[in-house]
Amino acid sequence: MTVVLSYSEDRGLALELSKGASLLAATSGATASAVVVDGLGETAPGGHVLVLKSERPLAGDYELIAGALAAAAKAKNSSIILIGATKQGRQVAAKLSVMAGMGVLSDVRSLRMDGGRLTGVRGVYAGRFNATVTTDLPCIALVPAGCYQAETGAPPEVEELAVGNLPSRVRHLETRPRSKGAVDLKTAEIIVAAGRGFKKKEDLALAEALVKALGGALGSSRPLSSDLGWLSEEHHIGLTGIYVRPRLYVAVGISGQLQHVAGIKDSKVIVAINKDKQAPIFQVADYGIVGDLYQVIPALVAALAA
Repeated sequence: MTVVLSYSEDRGLALELSKGASLLAATSGATASAVVVDGLGETAPGGHVLVLKSERPLAGDYELIAGALAAAAKAKNSSIILIGATKQGRQVAAKLSVMAGMGVLSDVRSLRMDGGRLTGVRGVYAGRFNATVTTDLPCIALVPAGCYQAETGAPPEVEELAVGNLPSRVRHLETRPRSKGAVDLKTAEIIVAAGRGFKKKEDLALAEALVKALGGALGSSRPLSSDLGWLSEEHHIGLTGIYVRPRLYVAVGISGQLQHVAGIKDSKVIVAINKDKQAPIFQVADYGIVGDLYQVIPALVAALAA
């Protein structure tokens, strides 16, 4: 019997993929295993967990992880591997594709088996349309966050698999976890996102005041993080950043280009604040305020505090 493997270095996404692999396995007569490298850590997926052990640490080295996954796929006769669509996940998938001779479906959701082929749905044209894509087995599917409901509960059934001394061109010196501060946009219920309408970095204090008043998290469009460096990449929302799905999304001074809208289209309620009444963001917003953010935000903060 074939096995559907799932892997992500992001613990939250790993829990989601474990659920996705279980659902896919249940409809295809297969079993599912969530792959973990080096050790379980604090949060482990439920169901069957396959812990890959090597003579050297695997975490952080995409070449080693790809080699370990290739060994696991061979040992478990796996024809489907779900990998989290993170920056490292894409590197792992590309390397694994070459090593194992497997095709890749990128940024797919709603995965299902269709006549012995893996089929999924992905956004095209910056998320304005959906395309159904399919491929023969064996294959890899890169799955973004938010596609499955993460499940924890019953203690996992743990199996260890030794993958030997894998070759790598990387010499690991040390691991320094990236400081993400308090922002976790993927799970935030309320997000206030700042755009190019802010004239200088110090003015972001206005957006932070609204964040505090609403009890939310601060995000941004691409120019503020990638171009100006006013905020870190963890705040970047959009096609090349983070996809979010909060209950409330407030876009402040954001024009609403397609690449940004692609990352917010699953938000339940979108509120736009922009002084340009022709800004594209108003086409996707549920509520809009046409006005100067330097006047609107203080008024909103005052109203929320009343």
